Amino acid sequence: NYPYMKNWRTPKLKRLAHAFLSFKDEKEALNFLRDLCTLDELEEMSQRWQIAQLLYKGESYRAIAEKTKVSTTTVTRIAQWLEHGEGGYSTALKKVEKK
Repeated sequence: NYPYMKNWRTPKLKRLAHAFLSFKDEKEALNFLRDLCTLDELEEMSQRWQIAQLLYKGESYRAIAEKTKVSTTTVTRIAQWLEHGEGGYSTALKKVEKK
């Protein structure tokens, strides 16, 4: 673990999380994301989510790298967060899978 990351749950990040919890539908969330992030940031986050979904389905790192046009290093980094992070990816993947 990274020592500089132990206090990452800052008050301002918590306020951002509460903003996400306030949306009633996908359109509101998308509008907020567009106002909050640059197009490049949105693409990068969307790509990370796609990679997490493919890892969850059991696809190989190489297949994911080819499909998403990222390096296997990037896939490996996301796999590490999926396995050893705070559980956010896993929670979201399980909730999305139920729908």
